[in-house]
Amino acid sequence: MSAFGEWTTAEGLPAFEYRAGPEPWDPVLDPPTSLHRVHVGNRRITLVAGSDGLSSVWDEHLGCRWIAEHTGAGRFGALSTDAAAVKLFGPTFCRVSVAGDGAEIERTVLCPEGEVPWVLIKVDVVNRGEAVLRRTLTEEWVVRPREVNLEFGPSRDDVLEDGPVVALEKCGDAGTEAPAGPSTGIELPPGERGDERVETTSGPLAVAVGLELPPGAQTTVWFRFGLLDGPVNPAAVYTDSLAALRDRLPAATPEITWHAALLTGGACVDGVLGGHTLNQGSAYSFRHGFNGAARDPLQHALPLVHLEPDLALSVLRNTCSWGSPDGDLPYALDGRKQPWAGVFRPSDQNLWALWLAAEYAAATDDLTAFAEPVRYHPCHGADPVPLGENLRRQFRFFVDEVGVGEHGHVRILNADWNDLAVSESGVDRDLMIERGESVLNSAMAAWVLPVYASLAERLGDHATAAEARERAADLRERVAGEWNGRWFRRAHAPGGGLIGDHDLWLEVQPWAILCGAATPDQARALLRTIDETCRAGSPLGARHRWPATPGQVWFSVNMTLIWAAARYDPDLAWDEWRRMSLHAHTAAYPGTWTGTLSGPDCYLAPDSDRPGETWALPGHGVAMQAYPVANLHSHAQPLLAYLRLLGVEPTAGGTMRRRFTRAAP
Repeated sequence: MSAFGEWTTAEGLPAFEYRAGPEPWDPVLDPPTSLHRVHVGNRRITLVAGSDGLSSVWDEHLGCRWIAEHTGAGRFGALSTDAAAVKLFGPTFCRVSVAGDGAEIERTVLCPEGEVPWVLIKVDVVNRGEAVLRRTLTEEWVVRPREVNLEFGPSRDDVLEDGPVVALEKCGDAGTEAPAGPSTGIELPPGERGDERVETTSGPLAVAVGLELPPGAQTTVWFRFGLLDGPVNPAAVYTDSLAALRDRLPAATPEITWHAALLTGGACVDGVLGGHTLNQGSAYSFRHGFNGAARDPLQHALPLVHLEPDLALSVLRNTCSWGSPDGDLPYALDGRKQPWAGVFRPSDQNLWALWLAAEYAAATDDLTAFAEPVRYHPCHGADPVPLGENLRRQFRFFVDEVGVGEHGHVRILNADWNDLAVSESGVDRDLMIERGESVLNSAMAAWVLPVYASLAERLGDHATAAEARERAADLRERVAGEWNGRWFRRAHAPGGGLIGDHDLWLEVQPWAILCGAATPDQARALLRTIDETCRAGSPLGARHRWPATPGQVWFSVNMTLIWAAARYDPDLAWDEWRRMSLHAHTAAYPGTWTGTLSGPDCYLAPDSDRPGETWALPGHGVAMQAYPVANLHSHAQPLLAYLRLLGVEPTAGGTMRRRFTRAAP
């Protein structure tokens, strides 16, 4: 049972009823706060609902940008929804209720379905008293556009001087009885009269409506806030959006449905590069102001191949557009959507694009998508090329530019999947960047390249397909040689140094199983070792290093562990998936908001001084703990792991295996 409330249903969808009082927590980089956030959205904007009843609106269409922060409230006389006692967080909406002095207000803020750049506000007012109510209903927001761009250290507060024009309006409800207003209700007192639509680039907005309600009567008043387009029928938008939401979300357990809603709600149509971005969010985006790494939107889109394939394809196209004509993908885009590659230059990014493309093709058989042109980032001034050619160039970049080292493993560059792999290796940084090799990326490539080869072959590129298979076979054999009797080594350092010979680095182990480098006996023994070491005593899942203190639990790594374990130890796989769940976090740490409805990319294990919370590097001015929710790994990885547990995965033959091995024990 969570200390913050309990799960329920609303509008036929899973929702969380929040009833907690102030629960202070420490963001590390900023002062302690009692504000808890929930991020929901559509394919354009994000609504950030606060535990205090106030909201923020985020729009990444042109960059990492807040439209309004910690604002938005309805007032009916002395009643105010920012002091509401009951709050409900739904998959694309938030709702607050407040009662007093004979009246009751329920205010729902909804992100409509689609690429809609505004929120719809539904305010229901009921007269619970014995006398006629004559009061003013006021909807208030403060427009405060702020760009977030590579900000590290204490939070900044700069407001954009040329923000977008944002409007607040009272909507008419075409086709139904119109809500009471200045022309049909009571006359507003002097000073409260105003237009039914107001707009600004920065500053407060308020629209007032005079209401007169007999005892027992109720009325609904509609408002919109955001980048308004044309007129709408608000009741139809509300009803149709919720119906469409119920139709498109998977009919599975409430947590699976919730994950799918919050994952898709993180998408935003990209006004610079086209397609949709699927920024992993959390501290990276909302606090520090960048979209990265490139691998992240690609892996977030993997479960969407099977849920909303059009969105998965759109994310693939968008992320491929980050790159340059030679096939390189930058580590990230900054808050203004410009390539940011000065800090990390990982060697795995192309593999994720090839994987997502191959999974999409295997699941949908849509090969025409690969003939459609995809642009390169405008900074390169290059002509668009077909998506299939973009991917072929990425393959060539991985083979020719990333390349392999003296032991035949993929070069690590200054990072692989693990941004800190080089610094944590204990080897001279410059030497490791120049000559270090990643067994992790060799193992991943040994699985990805045959799957991509089938796509290349279906597109008529037989030479690329043959080369991809040949390279995968060589890497698989080299990974097999890294077995030390208990686990697979992690990396090679210049001069013959071995990393991960005396300590277990979890991230490489599942890929060694998945690519076929591990024999069946080795795989079973390895899973037993992981269970006895990395998983021991950790309620949220396997630690990514052993022995290492404090331990860390990464969604991305444990997804592959679940997938690999499903082949040899289904009981362990299902148990690991349960540990990944929101339910498991609530059971283990009921007083920690992080992990209740959403989470970070990584949890700290029980041997940490902040178990169940997440990492912080205050000396570098960066911390996931500064914004420890709304990371899409906490939603995408449970979904993808669940699909793999059910036997859904692409094959090296270009097909999609859909062998449902068994349900959860």
